[in-house]
Amino acid sequence: MSPLLSNIMLNELDKEMEERGLDFVRYADDCIIMVGSEQAANRVMKSISGFIEEKLGLKVNATKSRVGKPKHLKYLGYGFYYDTFAKQYKARPHAKAVAKFKARMRQLTCRSWGVSNSVKVQKLNQLIRGWINYFKIGSMKSLCAELDNNIRYRLRMCIWKHWKTPKNRAKNLIKLGIPAWSAWKTAYISGYAKVCRSWDVHQTISNARLEEFGLISMKDYYVKRITC
Repeated sequence: MSPLLSNIMLNELDKEMEERGLDFVRYADDCIIMVGSEQAANRVMKSISGFIEEKLGLKVNATKSRVGKPKHLKYLGYGFYYDTFAKQYKARPHAKAVAKFKARMRQLTCRSWGVSNSVKVQKLNQLIRGWINYFKIGSMKSLCAELDNNIRYRLRMCIWKHWKTPKNRAKNLIKLGIPAWSAWKTAYISGYAKVCRSWDVHQTISNARLEEFGLISMKDYYVKRITC
């Protein structure tokens, strides 16, 4: 109901800004107005705040309302950066949105979470699809590749723990093509972080095998969504 009521209450604000020829974007009660200078921004900030409070009878949140350059803004989970090649500002997921995604991803790939790895993959896929469908208008191809590596690394640790004993780990490594002498050596490496960065584990629990297991690639899904 909140966005609907905001749209009803702020419809007159939209008309006012359109009449003034201002470039703006608004969702519910969150609004960005784009002008060419700090002086113009301060002037518009004062006049629009006055219109909202005097004409519409609403209260402007002074703590959240401010003048700033695009790179300092956070809007609906997005941040902004200047693309020197395109010579324009572009959107991308804000650092806080990325941190929130990583925190949720760590929860879903927690080794102590008592569910099967297939359930973890299912939940990860839901998280990936939802996150990219929301942020797909942003520039984040390299970010997706980075997050892919992090997700796969943590999922390898989950699978390694699921194999439990050195004997079973060596058996699975051999089954997946690792020479016996190397498999037994790797099976006795202590520490999940160290062993899951090893060549043997990367070869056996490869990106391709994780894909066969059902894990989708953030980078591939992002490219697909922005080209379809």
